[in-house]
Amino acid sequence: MVAAPAETAAQQSSIKVAPAPRCSALLKQGRGGVVIQSAELVPAGRLPGRPGAADAGPLLPVHCKVRGVIDPRTGFGGRPFGTGFELRLPVAWNGRFLFQGGGGLDGQAMPAVGNVANSTGEPALARGFAVVSTDSGHSGSLVDATFGLDQQARTDYAYNALDKVTAEAKRIIGEFYGSPPKKSYFLGCSNGGRQALMASQRLPLQFDGIVAGDPAMRFSRIALGEVWNMHVVARIAPRDADGRPIYSKAFSDGDLKLVRQAALRRCDALDNLADGMINDWQHCDFDPAELTCKAGKTDQCLTSGQVGVLRELFEGPRTAGGGHIYGPFTYDTGIASSAWRGMRLGTSETGQANSADATLGLGQFRYYQLTPPDPNFDPLMPFDNDEMLDRIRYTGGIGDADSPLLSTFALSGKMILYNGMADQGMATAMIVDWYNKMLAATGQPGADAVRLFTVPGMLHCGGGEATDQFEMLDAIVDWVEKGTAPDRIVATSKTMPGLSRPLCPYPKVARYSGGDPKSAASFRCTA
Repeated sequence: MVAAPAETAAQQSSIKVAPAPRCSALLKQGRGGVVIQSAELVPAGRLPGRPGAADAGPLLPVHCKVRGVIDPRTGFGGRPFGTGFELRLPVAWNGRFLFQGGGGLDGQAMPAVGNVANSTGEPALARGFAVVSTDSGHSGSLVDATFGLDQQARTDYAYNALDKVTAEAKRIIGEFYGSPPKKSYFLGCSNGGRQALMASQRLPLQFDGIVAGDPAMRFSRIALGEVWNMHVVARIAPRDADGRPIYSKAFSDGDLKLVRQAALRRCDALDNLADGMINDWQHCDFDPAELTCKAGKTDQCLTSGQVGVLRELFEGPRTAGGGHIYGPFTYDTGIASSAWRGMRLGTSETGQANSADATLGLGQFRYYQLTPPDPNFDPLMPFDNDEMLDRIRYTGGIGDADSPLLSTFALSGKMILYNGMADQGMATAMIVDWYNKMLAATGQPGADAVRLFTVPGMLHCGGGEATDQFEMLDAIVDWVEKGTAPDRIVATSKTMPGLSRPLCPYPKVARYSGGDPKSAASFRCTA
């Protein structure tokens, strides 16, 4: 962990004198449009676990917890709206501020403890950061997209809540500690990764360091891809008595394991070592057509229909001119995981689909991405991709975090992006496409300020047959405050004890150079 700046010692001393009164005084710090709902000093201890969780949460220091709402209002349909936030202020502050990104469709200001995705270390609050989180302007579950009926709620979720909460959090930090943060960071994965990119693009002066993990950056196109996936898989899925496709039966678990094994045979050793990981994904030319049955279907082959659908799922939807709307995805070991099945096929034995494409994907497409909203949109009916692109461009224009010009941010900010190669929802090729466009638009300052890492085998924000444990918060702090750019980041595995690998900045990949095949020291980052 990076040492706290020396100049914060006096701040820490002043807070320790009487932290409780200073915390409760924040209740009076509300202003026009901002309601401070609570401000309480929380003693050191573990964060209570979620209901039903086996273990309590992480150990946290003494801190002031503030909850509030910005611009409360009554919106479309008489529904209450407002941008909720939670801010936690450690008594022993290191002078740093962290915005904790959200997930899914937000709707809840999650405990602002600064959980660091993929890290085995302490949360940011325990490291001395002041941390804020937000519900992004509406209340509801992480998959409830009905807020999208309200114009302002769309804008708040897209980006506006980030601006409002950043400004308010920094104001309260100044009130509590007597000075503003010395350095500001944003860290998130999934939608939090999209928000992190959005911070670099729409708030280029507000953050010194940003980490964007598995970012849902082209969110509107992801949603179109999800409903398109449903349309494609339905072609080969058996039907129930009412004629509805049973998605889970389009591919058996054995079928997906067959694809995993074939992809490894084709591409695993491209990095000089057959170790169950596809490092050199850029030269992997696996085609599931090699698994096509020559006669009837068996456990060792796929039908031509299955091969065709698999190809389309991995290529993603295209325009009439052949351009990628969202995709292609990379073939990796994650296709045999329960996560990939959960995303594309689900587990339902009936025509009541329960895949993530059919729940989170279809719901947010209907209510949030389409303009105007279309709650009755049926993904099984024929639709034209180009027409759908026109219908999602309005929300995409405010919510897709893919602007390539970072000329202001790159003057002083630093950013790390990463993506799991087996991510079941985020296509690495789309993130690489944005990165290359950013380099073209921003030039050398962009190359000096932004680095992209890919994680072989890792599913969405973690898991999979992968070295999915690594420390990005320390990496970004070192880059911002010490000037140490991350040339390689050593990662370990949750499921394979003793295994380590280097994560390499794109376009480099980890190649085995000899020695212990389980050690990161035996790999070099090369093109």
